Amino acid sequence: MSDPAADRHLVERALGSEALLEGGFLHVRRDTVELPDGRQATREYVRHPGAVAVIPLLDDGRLLLERQWRHPLGRVLLELPAGKLDPGEDPLACAVRELREETGHSAREWAFAARLHSACAYSTEAIELWFARGLQPGPQRLDDGEFIETVACTPDELDALAARGELSDAKTLVGLLWLQRWRAGGWALDWRPAVTIGA
Repeated sequence: MSDPAADRHLVERALGSEALLEGGFLHVRRDTVELPDGRQATREYVRHPGAVAVIPLLDDGRLLLERQWRHPLGRVLLELPAGKLDPGEDPLACAVRELREETGHSAREWAFAARLHSACAYSTEAIELWFARGLQPGPQRLDDGEFIETVACTPDELDALAARGELSDAKTLVGLLWLQRWRAGGWALDWRPAVTIGA
């Protein structure tokens, strides 16, 4: 849908950039840009290293999710397992790592679904969605200071939560959409054995 030549009338040209915050893994920038009509404006945004989210399918048809406290919102959210990319890390390797650390599970097969931009107006974050199936349980390997409770939900239960507005995490909602479209035969997945990816 993006054609650089056709989009020329929408493009903003960067004129300068300054750092507002250099955090542990988030960096906040303020850029000065030239708008398509020649005027100038500023854009403040968060630079993010990227992340992955996993749609873990249990053999009985349920999904493995997690509940954890989200400090900016001041509440516990129900979410897909997910985590940020380490510098230079392959996204699939990150997905394998995060699934093991946060849920204790490994998977026999993996399939890439999509890349989503969770907050494109103010963040560079891109999240890769990966499906995992043939799950084998094991012990959680949570990071120091990380507290996560795993839960299993049917797609219908998640759909009902979403319909009531109780499932609000964007990556989890997109993952549910992908699951529904794949199961309906609308969107395809290319499954690969874990042994071929070093998992």
